[in-house]
Order: sequence, then C-alpha cells, then structure tokens
Amino acid sequence: MAERPVNVLRYGSPDDLPETFYLRSGPLTALFYDGDLRYIRLGPHEILRRVYVAVRDQNWDTIPATLSDLVIEQEEDSFEIRYHALHQQGDVCFAWDATLTGSPEGEIRYQMDGEACSTFLRNRIGICVLHPTEESAGAPCRVTHTDGSITEGTLPRYISPHQPYKEIEAIAHQVTPGLWADVKFSGDVFEMEDQRNWTDASFKTYSTPLELPFPVRIDVGTPVRQSVTLSMPADLPADLPLPAATSHIEPVTLALGDLLRDPLPPLGLGMASHGQALSDKELQRLCALGLAHLRVDLEGADTVHETLAMADSQATSLEVGLEIALPLAYFGDEALASLADAIRAVQPTVLRWLLLTDGLDSDKAQGAIAQLRGLLEKLAPAAAIAVGVNAYFTELNRTRPPLDQADLVCYSLNPQVHAFDNLSLIETLPAQAITVESARQFVQRRPVVVSPVTLRPRFNPNATSSETALPEEGLPDTVDVRQMSLLGAGWTLASLKHLMGHPDVHSLTYYETTGWRGVMERPEGPPSAAFPSRPGEVFPLYHVLRWVGGCSEGALWDLQSSEPLCVDGLALEEEGRLYVGVANLTNATQQVELYRIGVPLSGVILDESNVVEAMADPDGLADIEETAMSAEEDHLTLELAPYAVAWLECPAPQGSAS
Repeated sequence: MAERPVNVLRYGSPDDLPETFYLRSGPLTALFYDGDLRYIRLGPHEILRRVYVAVRDQNWDTIPATLSDLVIEQEEDSFEIRYHALHQQGDVCFAWDATLTGSPEGEIRYQMDGEACSTFLRNRIGICVLHPTEESAGAPCRVTHTDGSITEGTLPRYISPHQPYKEIEAIAHQVTPGLWADVKFSGDVFEMEDQRNWTDASFKTYSTPLELPFPVRIDVGTPVRQSVTLSMPADLPADLPLPAATSHIEPVTLALGDLLRDPLPPLGLGMASHGQALSDKELQRLCALGLAHLRVDLEGADTVHETLAMADSQATSLEVGLEIALPLAYFGDEALASLADAIRAVQPTVLRWLLLTDGLDSDKAQGAIAQLRGLLEKLAPAAAIAVGVNAYFTELNRTRPPLDQADLVCYSLNPQVHAFDNLSLIETLPAQAITVESARQFVQRRPVVVSPVTLRPRFNPNATSSETALPEEGLPDTVDVRQMSLLGAGWTLASLKHLMGHPDVHSLTYYETTGWRGVMERPEGPPSAAFPSRPGEVFPLYHVLRWVGGCSEGALWDLQSSEPLCVDGLALEEEGRLYVGVANLTNATQQVELYRIGVPLSGVILDESNVVEAMADPDGLADIEETAMSAEEDHLTLELAPYAVAWLECPAPQGSAS
C-alpha cells in the first residue's frame, strides 16, 4: 500500500497549507492568509480576528474561493495586496477583485469589487469582520447607525441569542481604558451576531440583514462593492510595546495551576451511523477507552426496536449504559407505543434520555415532554431526563425550551458552521466552555450534557432547500478528513480540556465508535478514496481518548498556555500521578516549556514519525526519547513536531486531590 504524504498524516489533505505573510501598518501588525487579514494587533492587543469575504448559497453553505493574480507589496510600515477571487460551485459563480492596504498611520482598508458571473440564489455575499471575544467580550462599544444615530453599549459578555446591534455604519470598541479602535463599513447595511452560538470565538459584523427575505436571486452581471476601514487614534500611548514583524518564535509555556474539577464528567461515544455491528477486535479496542456510555438516536416507529437492540448489545459488550436521544417531532402515539414495546423487550440499561425539541414551538414541546416523561419514568426509573436540542447551542439559546420537567439540559457542538480552515478550527476551542457558561444563565442550575461533539455538522438545521448532490469523488458534508489526522487528535485533546473543566458539564459524548466519523476505521475501509484512512486502523484521536479515559476516576488541573492557539494541553491526576497531555495545534515545530511539572517517569509523543504504526497497532507506542525533552532547574522543555500530541506522566503535585 502506498505511503501517505506527511500532510495527510498532519491534517488529512496532501495539499500544502496557504503561505502566511506577516504585515505591518504603522503600529499595527496582521497576517495575510489565503485572501484574509487575520489577527490584527496593536502590541499585545488583538483588535480584529479576521476580515474576509463570504459567499453563502441558499442553504447557508459557504462557497470557497480560488485566488489568482496575487500581488503583495510590503514596506517597513505599510502594505498593499491585490488579487482576484472566484467562488464557483454548482449554480453559484461570483468573482471579485480585492485591494487591501495598510498605511504607516495604522489605517487598514479591505475593499472588494465583485460581480455575479451566473444567476443563482444567495443568502449572503459580502465582507465580514470578526472581533475576538477573548479580548472584547464585555468591552464598551459605540455603534453609529445608518440613520446617523449613535448607541453607547457593550459587546455581550454572555452569548447573545440574537443580533446585539443592527443597521451598523461604524462600530468602535475599547481596546484598553482610553484607547478605542474604529471600524467603518460601506456598500451595504451591516449588523452583528454573536458567533459564540456556534463556538466561533468572535462577534461577526456582516452585510445583508437577516430580517430581509432569503434566499435572494442575484442575476448575472450584478455588481457587489463593499469596503471596511479600521483606524486607530492618532495619539497612541507612547508606552505601547513595539509590534512584532515576524511570527511567533518564542517557546510556548504551559504552567500547572490549581485543581479545577473532581470528579471528571463521564465520556462516551455515539453509535456508528453506518449501522454495522462491532467486531470483537473493535469491541476490544473500544473497551480500552474507559467509556461511560454509548449514545443512540431513535427516530420514529419503524426502526426503534432494531436500533435499540443493536445499541443495547454493543453497550452490554462495552459494559456501559445508554444515552438515548429522542427527537420529539418524530414521536407521536405510534412511535411512543413502539418505544415502550422495545424498551420492555430489550430491557437496556438507560443512563439518560435526551428529549430533543427541534422543530417544536414551546407549547408543543411542553406537551410532548410531559407525555413522554411519565412513560420514561416507568420504563427506566433510574434514568435522568435531559431536555434540549439536537442542533447547536444557538437553537437552545434562541428557543429556550421548557425545562420545568428536565433534570439536565443538552445540545450538540461542532466547530465548522461558518469556517473550515485549520486556523478557524483551532480558534473555536475556548468558545466551547463559553456555551456552557452562557447556558447556566437560563437553565436554572441544571447540569449540561454536550452530546455529541463532532468535527462536522451532522445535518444542516438552516437549509432552505434539499442538499446538493455529492460528487462521486467527494465526501458527505458530515465527514472531515481531519478525523483521521494528528490535527484531529490535538483538537480533541484541547476540546476535552475546555469542556471537562467547566463545573456545570454533566457528561460529554464525542464522535462515533467506528467509521469515518468515529475513532477507528471499519475493517473494509472507508466508502470513498477521498477519505485517506486504511482498513481497521485507529485514528490518532483514539489515543487521546484512551489516555484521558484511563484517568476517568481522576481530577482535572488548570493548565495555562501562553499561546493557546499554538499549543494547549490538559492535566489530569489519578492515584498520586499527574498525566499531562500537550497538543501542538500548528503546522510548525514548537518548543514547549512546562512549569510546575516534574520530570516524567514515562511519556509518549505521537507525531508524523510514528503515527502510521500507532494507527495500525494502538498498543505499540514507544516511550518518549530522551532527546525530545530536557529538564531545566524550574521547567521541562519539550519539542513537538507539527500537530504532534504528547502524553506525559509524573508524580502528582503537593496539595493534590489524592
């Protein structure tokens, strides 16, 4: 079998990542990456996360751009970038020319001049501006509206269910006390949404208000011209740190902090959507993950008994209970009768029910929950009842289902509703815990079930037409090639860090058991050659779940990263031992310094040099080589190859949970 390219092992694709250009605009720094301006900073302060153009079709699918004729002119303190962009997929064809400039005075302008090359239905075409929520949530802001009026307010601290500001002509926000950044828009009417609803760690200001009808037909030849200008005050403080003109080159530090949580929330997997039984080898490998539950989705009357019987058989073999998801829109009287018959016949061990209210108004949801709770309490008296949504936190936040008969609250999570590149995938990680923190503002102290966490959306809750046909060589929208990559493993480790650490998280469900949405490939391999796995191998994220699952009775410690978008990690303690997982979240080698962590007695690094063997033989990972780490007087130094993950073990710190 042919050797897989190193890029496939790193992030699932053989293609090289776009080149990154580091820019200066007077006191500001920025990155140019694949057509976008990203991480615009003033000294240590991130002003804007990203400026880019989005073309969204009638189903809110993002149509990617192909760039050409790229010209980059850079001076010591200014730049000008020009390129041509073409968005073409199915009926959609839209092209535009970009002009991006940064002046020595610190003014950055992003301008598009576009035209429809075909007639198609669109939901949005235009420039989007992202404010980073880590820096700006809760910050004072001043919004100038299209009618000339001004609103003094703040950027939301907790996730706003709806648009916090509309009809925007300009928005200024406080970077630090006395220092404001101003963004002006032209070419359309703009409004802001809180993208943390979908775990994007940003406030997005975009054009075409959502209150207008959509989709809208755009005819061939229709022009679209927009611009955005960022400016800073002329009298900047003299004591600001000088901007860096190069990439991050200093070692990333990880420092052990305080005990965060004891005990840990239970972890589980979803039942494989391909519907096949698990082999003895697969069951053996899954048992090694220390799972607490298996999620199964029951939909309608026809398949309830068969699906439940298979789920119970697998859960019994794994020695776990079931988390049973019931979409209430599908459960009328006939389906309820079938469910009751199936539960009585199969007699599964049910840990909790997930009553999903998607598609129901409050009154219908209230009646369905009341009817179902009485039945479920008789069928499985020990099972907890969660009420929530099958879709994203967005739907929970906006619809706020009735919770008076709920023990728990539930919603799903994925990082790719709006953006799909590796950088954007990593940016979502801190926002995952923010969804839990925002949920606690309206769920009346009920613990939160996050189920499931997946790399791609499992369905499109906002589609306005049927899904487009899949090319023969393509993958379903629910599948991401990074599922089988080192990046997928690092993302999973950081996701666990953020979600497990929140005290209101009751339980977590990730991915599926097997298949291209799971933790290992099926014996016959993937259904499409576009997914670059091999028959029967485990995916790198399997190892992360196995490491963490081995500490299921342990406690979680705070582990602070100096550059969490580059390197992050988690620390678990069990039976007097400290286990530290570290993930390089970049495509560059990273030097990592770990503080308050003793010299590991053992450890492993999973990277491109050994990942193929580790996927074929999950028990064969060798101990870390001494040359890969060194002990200093007050810290441990570790070198991690691109997208590598490490698992280290050392004595637990004094004052630990044990």
